[in-house]
Amino acid sequence: MDDKQLTNDTDLLDAKAEELMLLLRKGGMDADRMKAIQQKVINAFDAASLPKKIEAFKEIDTNQDRLQLLNSFEYLLSQHQLDSNVTKKFITRERLKKMVVVIIGVIMITLGMAMIIMPAPPYFEMFTVFYFNPNDGVTIMDIISLLIVFTGIYLFLSTVIKKPGA
Repeated sequence: MDDKQLTNDTDLLDAKAEELMLLLRKGGMDADRMKAIQQKVINAFDAASLPKKIEAFKEIDTNQDRLQLLNSFEYLLSQHQLDSNVTKKFITRERLKKMVVVIIGVIMITLGMAMIIMPAPPYFEMFTVFYFNPNDGVTIMDIISLLIVFTGIYLFLSTVIKKPGA
């Protein structure tokens, strides 16, 4: 970013902060509403600072020998103050992301299996790829259902199985 853009962003942020202060001084809000606004502002500050603190530690080269790795880690810890609250928030976010992907995978597996088991309308089953007998076979919908099931299995396993070095 150039200095002019940074100055404009800083000026805009200052103006919005002043506007918020004026609105709060006017009053007319109950204590619960003010607490909710305060919590939103605190969460915004935490969210803005958290990725920068954690991202620096992802840049450590693990191919170094142990002494260099320890020196790098010591330097990063001295530059970026981390406490248990920051690390808990980071770990909670990562776990939440993984849980969402696992849930999506399970839903896709269930949906694909339901599409295979439940009878489909005739206009979905008009293209049969392989016939078992004159009345039944593998249709295009069955193949699409299998793709959905395999995608769900992939999402589930890629999230649950730990990657080496992670």
